[in-house]
Amino acid sequence: MHRPWGKTLALAAIVAVLLLALVPGAPASQTRTSKQMQVLQAGILQQLNALRASHHLKPLVLSRSLSTAAGNHNSEMASAGFFSHDSKNGSAFWKRIKRFYNSSGYGYWSVGENLLWASPDVDPAGALKMWLDSPEHKKNMLDPQWHEIGIAALHAPSAGGVFGGNEVTIVTTDFGIRR
Repeated sequence: MHRPWGKTLALAAIVAVLLLALVPGAPASQTRTSKQMQVLQAGILQQLNALRASHHLKPLVLSRSLSTAAGNHNSEMASAGFFSHDSKNGSAFWKRIKRFYNSSGYGYWSVGENLLWASPDVDPAGALKMWLDSPEHKKNMLDPQWHEIGIAALHAPSAGGVFGGNEVTIVTTDFGIRR
């Protein structure tokens, strides 16, 4: 069946995307940043799993619930201007993660977390290097008990507090196991 409006809708969508790209500050620029963060997240997972493989460790599986926990923490840190494993209210990181990565019904549950921020950008290799240079973060990345990981990267054009109003990229990786 021929639908003449199909081509019209497709052309209208292309024109709308092109117009948005020409307007400064329009959602298209935000989409570009979002896509860059998705590429960063995917690169971190790929390079982290390659590192683990070089140490004869199983690859980590991306977890939606751990990624949501990591993303929420990034947003909270950027908007409130702090950088810490603890939440803004001072509660421990594992309590925050547990709201997203539930322990109910499991005999064993454990989580870990790596954070970093860079001004303004960081690539996957740079993120892994920063973590490898820290014994605690390196231990998390190479811990054989972890089965899952959540990864979130957030780019803030101007973050206050400890970030000094600078353009920053914040990355959180939340590691987990439930069995």
